[in-house]
Amino acid sequence: MSHPASASRYFVPQPSYWPLVGSLALLLLASGAVLMMNSIDHGGYVLLGGFAVLAIMLFGWFGRVIGESESMRYNLQVDRSFRLAMAWFIFSEVMFFVAFFGALFYIRVLAIPDLASPDQAALWEGFRDVWPSAGPAASDPFSQMHAWGIPAINTLLLLTSGVTLTWAHWGLVAHKRQQLIVGLILTIALGVLFLSLQAYEYLEAYSHLNLKMTTGVYGSTFFMLTGFHGFHVTLGVTMLTVILIRSIKGHFTAERHFAFEGVAWYWHFVDVVWLGLFIVIYWL
Repeated sequence: MSHPASASRYFVPQPSYWPLVGSLALLLLASGAVLMMNSIDHGGYVLLGGFAVLAIMLFGWFGRVIGESESMRYNLQVDRSFRLAMAWFIFSEVMFFVAFFGALFYIRVLAIPDLASPDQAALWEGFRDVWPSAGPAASDPFSQMHAWGIPAINTLLLLTSGVTLTWAHWGLVAHKRQQLIVGLILTIALGVLFLSLQAYEYLEAYSHLNLKMTTGVYGSTFFMLTGFHGFHVTLGVTMLTVILIRSIKGHFTAERHFAFEGVAWYWHFVDVVWLGLFIVIYWL
């Protein structure tokens, strides 16, 4: 397959060992995590080895795909397969967050009122149907995280990042490489600033609000939802950085740039999830 792909030919990649490398990485990650949770020696080293092998796999496998794309081996049929794969991946991420939003809905709308009902008075005397709540068995007082502060600033940052990313896309389509690069740099900077403010927010929660992962059901759902979202922002910033490097190298054309579009889809998904978090976790 040394010639550019035509519309009538479907690119079939050569057999690859990278899936085996990825499987080894997952084995090391799972084994290291289990060893650490059971306080067995060298579990941390096994876990770090898993992350190292995973990083090698990502660089190698994605590098191969980028090389095949830049050598014009992919036609529009392959492009459609990539788009479908990315769409299904984002759908799986939607379901991931739906599960956690569903857990929060169950706790606030069903579990807390039920535990505070007269039927449970003998078991949980004095427990009231209020939110936020750490649950009927919690004893340590804590303060709620309020919306109008760092969360509101972070909301503005992510909404602005969606605008800068769209502006970068317009530059790519209009053959304005400088606009593309500047837009990506601005988007990455906004994402990094978001993560920095979220880290500061967590420090404030632990040191001044007594809000921790162990603060009952409110603390666990707060950190689970916002923490996983922060992980997704970190992943998005990493992907945007790769796209920026490729853009500086001259990759992508106005007609063929799915890698950029796929990352843009993911970033806009992250933006929408944060809006839901801001409303449900901080505001309501």
